[in-house]
Amino acid sequence: MSSRWTITDSEDLYAIRSWSRGLFRVNDAGHVVLRRGDRELDLRGLADDLVERGIEMPVLLRLGDVLESRIESLVGAFEEAIKSLEFQGRYRGVYPIKVNQDRYLVEDVVRFSKPHHLGLECGSKPELLVVLALQNNPEALIICNGYKDDAFLELALLSRKLGRNTLIVLEQPDELERVLRIADRIGIEPALGVRAKLTSRGKGRWEGSSGDRAKFGLSVREIVSVVHRLEEGGQLDSLRLLHFHIGSQVSHIRNFKNAFKEAGRIYTELVRMGAKMGYMDVGGGLGVDYDGSRTDFSSSMNYDLTEYTWVVVSAIQEACDAAGVAHPDIVTECGRAMVAHSSVLIVPVLGVNRVEPEHFDADYPSVDSLRKILEDITLKNLQEPYHDAIEIKDDTLSRFNLGLATLEERAAVDAWFWRICRRLLEVGSEQLPEELEKLPSLMADTYYCNFSVFQSAPDSWAIDQLFPIMPLQRLGEEPKRRAVLVDLTCDSDGKINKFIDLRDVKNVLEVHEPNDEPYYLGIFLLGAYQEILGDLHNLFGDTNAVHVDLAENEKGYHLRAVLEGDTIEEALNYVHYEKKRLVDAFRGAIEAACDDSRLSIKEGRKLLKQYRETMDSYTYLGE
Repeated sequence: MSSRWTITDSEDLYAIRSWSRGLFRVNDAGHVVLRRGDRELDLRGLADDLVERGIEMPVLLRLGDVLESRIESLVGAFEEAIKSLEFQGRYRGVYPIKVNQDRYLVEDVVRFSKPHHLGLECGSKPELLVVLALQNNPEALIICNGYKDDAFLELALLSRKLGRNTLIVLEQPDELERVLRIADRIGIEPALGVRAKLTSRGKGRWEGSSGDRAKFGLSVREIVSVVHRLEEGGQLDSLRLLHFHIGSQVSHIRNFKNAFKEAGRIYTELVRMGAKMGYMDVGGGLGVDYDGSRTDFSSSMNYDLTEYTWVVVSAIQEACDAAGVAHPDIVTECGRAMVAHSSVLIVPVLGVNRVEPEHFDADYPSVDSLRKILEDITLKNLQEPYHDAIEIKDDTLSRFNLGLATLEERAAVDAWFWRICRRLLEVGSEQLPEELEKLPSLMADTYYCNFSVFQSAPDSWAIDQLFPIMPLQRLGEEPKRRAVLVDLTCDSDGKINKFIDLRDVKNVLEVHEPNDEPYYLGIFLLGAYQEILGDLHNLFGDTNAVHVDLAENEKGYHLRAVLEGDTIEEALNYVHYEKKRLVDAFRGAIEAACDDSRLSIKEGRKLLKQYRETMDSYTYLGE
């Protein structure tokens, strides 16, 4: 261990202060901690406590204090901008539950949002049932987006009689007539909004959700038609809200500015045409700086929360003041920014595979040549030794395929080739020629981890989303190994080989040499979309999850809820296998083996017992 390495070096290496917005740090013991005010939670210590409680890894931590902090930061930033700019409207954000519909998390959002009167957004009938049951604050908005059938519309309208502040956002041209028909039949005045297809587009992976050809929303022609139809029926006062959305994880602040300018003009024109209005819903898009670089890279954002809120408030204010229109209440749907930081997956490392060879030495001319190449490597001649070693390795393979080289020679040549590659990395350090830049990833260790990428971090596989990953311990010690991570699935895509870096994307993660103690990695910022998008590849199901709050007790925390992950039986049920049928089929095989004397009755009973017990166990690997 380098005596000069400090926890500050680790914080810089993993950029923890940048991407965590100050929520996570490294303590004097070299452990990652959640820190809020003068209280902190040691994540490595918590992992040990969970195992001692019999809660198997991997475990998803849902951190209530982080969620509360993010909500307070969002509200505080808007209130500061509103006060400083003397804006006359209020901030009335909503949480779109599609981002993460977990009941405990949504209940926490409602609980922490209640003092600020933040609401909920739904985009389907199942989500509507959730928000109508959980959101009972009459000052908080319930925004109904997405495709809607008559049952959806009637339930949303009727909820207003319960005191719910429910607004139906028109996203398809045919929705208005159906809303008016149902509202007339049940005798309820609707509260409506329109979603506009802005010409302005976002930037990033989801920019296709905006623009003239977006999936949802009304064109300006269709919006004008809505106004005229409501005016004809004397119901123009029912139009209260303008909504638009320029995409999720918008990385460049300029895209917001252009969109808000266009939307501001549409809003003031609707008021000029006689609509009551009162709410401007700027949608989502507020990014999360996954890599901490604060750039317009797709996994980052070139602005912060303060700049975003000032752009929102000032753009709406300028448009309204220019048109002589009253300032509306501002609604956001910043789900990713609200909940991403609040979930962390703790993943145990199960084993390591290395490229570094065993000592293979043999008396062959090819090996003698490679040995000489290794001895002659200097900083001035990195490429030539590599070319020569490649040539000898390829020649040995050709001779082996022709029967002119033995397996022992091929093994020795292979070992010496990788030894040369390792030496090139050591000598070249950060001055590797372009041709050799792939050597670090080729030479990286493979760390086998007890989790499924497809279940717990599906965006890492599907869209190359970067998530901060770092060891939870030994951060006062220099991490001298370089690794890629592979999961438990039998799939070549079940790996993570792209990692955050302040300057670029790294192909390896700096890690420590495992010792006799459990070695845990934390995968951070998983709270948005990952849980609900996770799939059952290889039938690895939901992980165990614990809801943790900071507390003033000896441990420093309180486990508010422990949610057991899927058992094998539950995972099998998802794909329509019944435990009884499987057990009966397996019992039949055991009886046949006993009849043929391949198994004793005692062995058969033991095997069936083990089969049943395994059916009731966690889908991930046990101790």
